[in-house]
Amino acid sequence: MEVLPTILSPGIEVDTDSSSLDDFDVAGSYLALELAKQGVGRVSPNPLVGCIVYSPGSELVGRGTYIKDEIEHAEVIALKEAGVAARGGTAYVSLEPHAHHGKTPPCTDVLIEAGIKRVVAPIEDPNPLVSGKGFQKLREAGIEVVTGILAEEAAKLNEKFICWHKKKRPFVHLKLAMSLDGRISLNTSVSTGLSSGSALKRVHELRHEYDAILVGANTALIDNPNLTDRSGLPRRRPLVRIVLDNSLRLPKEHTLSTTANETPTLVFTSNIDPLDTKPLTDLGVQVIPIPGGPRNFAEVFDELCRREIQSVLVEGGSEVAGAFVDAKLVDKVTFIMSPMIIGGREAPIAIGGKGAASVAEAFRLKDLTITQLGPDVEITGYPSSN
Repeated sequence: MEVLPTILSPGIEVDTDSSSLDDFDVAGSYLALELAKQGVGRVSPNPLVGCIVYSPGSELVGRGTYIKDEIEHAEVIALKEAGVAARGGTAYVSLEPHAHHGKTPPCTDVLIEAGIKRVVAPIEDPNPLVSGKGFQKLREAGIEVVTGILAEEAAKLNEKFICWHKKKRPFVHLKLAMSLDGRISLNTSVSTGLSSGSALKRVHELRHEYDAILVGANTALIDNPNLTDRSGLPRRRPLVRIVLDNSLRLPKEHTLSTTANETPTLVFTSNIDPLDTKPLTDLGVQVIPIPGGPRNFAEVFDELCRREIQSVLVEGGSEVAGAFVDAKLVDKVTFIMSPMIIGGREAPIAIGGKGAASVAEAFRLKDLTITQLGPDVEITGYPSSN
């Protein structure tokens, strides 16, 4: 086997003199995942997909990234670039190729027609229209199919898409900025900025990954936030702003109201009084009554699913965060902690709600990553019950 190409991304270590098939497959799979990442913010509600094609002589001859508005799938783009050099070669794809007719022909057919002899893909596509069928069709055509390589990384890359299909609801990522003693502001009526410039940059990178951002009425009222994606990165759809506002207290003078015609703004409420709703709807705010109020998350999620909102970044405040935790509807957690201690009985804590009745019932995290952001520290993890 020839040496690997020199375009491997930093962080991947492969013995280029090795004849190990596994090393080469790991490297090819990694490159497919890296290509898939280029579609962040540009594919929802579809998955992130990247494809790398190697010739039989182990030369990288094609690469492709799926971007929804550009229609062509990653496999098609990579195979077009590869041309006849793909025949007898290997395709590395970040997700199972689809075998059904949708807006485009099946990618499995394109791989078969191109003469690909081997497909390496880490995981099945959770979409019932695809799941398992793509691999089956490739095998029936005599193509060798290898799965499981970098499966955990592939699943995390498409965690929003996977949740959407398996749990039938948007992926929920709880993000909170706080002091070392777990306070999110000085007191209940003061807007308090805690994070450094490096941390704020990271927040906008996070927002870029999501279809919607959600806060409670208190946060909207006190902070008067923009709740926009200012990462500067390309995105297919604007970030949808969501406010859970039972009594419809959002002032018409606030930024969320006055900019609603520019950036989609949804307010879930139990208040249907026209005297309260009309000033907001006249500005472009979409006021959505929810039976039982906006803490009826099943109804809220149903509405978001109808709008093809696949993922939600929950940014506060304390009671909204607590409500999601109590309801066990959090799929991922990020705390950005500033090196300060606020103290005081009036300063709100990060997570409100009912809380755990015992230590055994505490909300525990796994797969932690800890990152320094200037003076701040980001801690991200997943619920251990997932």
